[in-house]
Amino acid sequence: MSLTAFFEPLGDGRYRATRATESPWDRRLQHGSPPTTLLVHAIERVHPRPDVRVARVNVEFLGPIPLDELVVRTSLVRPGKRIEMLEATLENRDGRAVAIARVWRIAVQPQPELERRATLAARPPPSASAASPELFGIEIGTWGYADALEWRYVKGGPNQTGPAAVWTRARIPLVAGEPMMPLERILIVADSANGISHELDFADWLFIPPSLSIALQRYAADEWVYLDARTSLGPDGLGVTTFELADRDGYLGGGTQALLVERRAPA
Repeated sequence: MSLTAFFEPLGDGRYRATRATESPWDRRLQHGSPPTTLLVHAIERVHPRPDVRVARVNVEFLGPIPLDELVVRTSLVRPGKRIEMLEATLENRDGRAVAIARVWRIAVQPQPELERRATLAARPPPSASAASPELFGIEIGTWGYADALEWRYVKGGPNQTGPAAVWTRARIPLVAGEPMMPLERILIVADSANGISHELDFADWLFIPPSLSIALQRYAADEWVYLDARTSLGPDGLGVTTFELADRDGYLGGGTQALLVERRAPA
């Protein structure tokens, strides 16, 4: 089945998830990145402001997100001229909230003095053209979300455990009939950090993030986004993934994921 978009718009804040959102943990559910991106997409569409930029995204996954029809509801929680917070809630067909995103937007304005003092937090990573094109999550077969993006590893690999770095780009738009925006190109990969830097075998273990936090300095310059991630596991079923994001010009931002870690149930 060919993939054409992650979501199909149905009007009035309703969307139908396609196979491109498919999770590796359960083929009836969505990977966290597409719904995360959809929530922020809805905020930007319903509450447009050209003088601000998204600086932080916090997403709480309140339960399994079905690969089904969904509704997004948005609100302005904390209005402000220079700083504002907005919220978007994702509801399933029964009206139950399955994810909430809280977004901070900050006003942008020319700052000549800051421009002279600005420091990039990291050098531009190796070129995507020099990276190794491979599939993501090959141990558990093909699945929609992995197929919807192109993956080029600079460090690590899909069949290796430990820290990893990969260039990615979406092969399809987020919403059918709409172009992918620079911010969306970052968000569509961010929740993959724990997957590319897995410390345990996909086939035997679950390591599921109930939340995702991202802070951004700027948006991506083009369609390729670089994700550099590492995961630390505790002895009692908790883990933490930390990651940095970059593009051809260098640092974009970074984030964290808390993890539930446990063995998969026997088939």
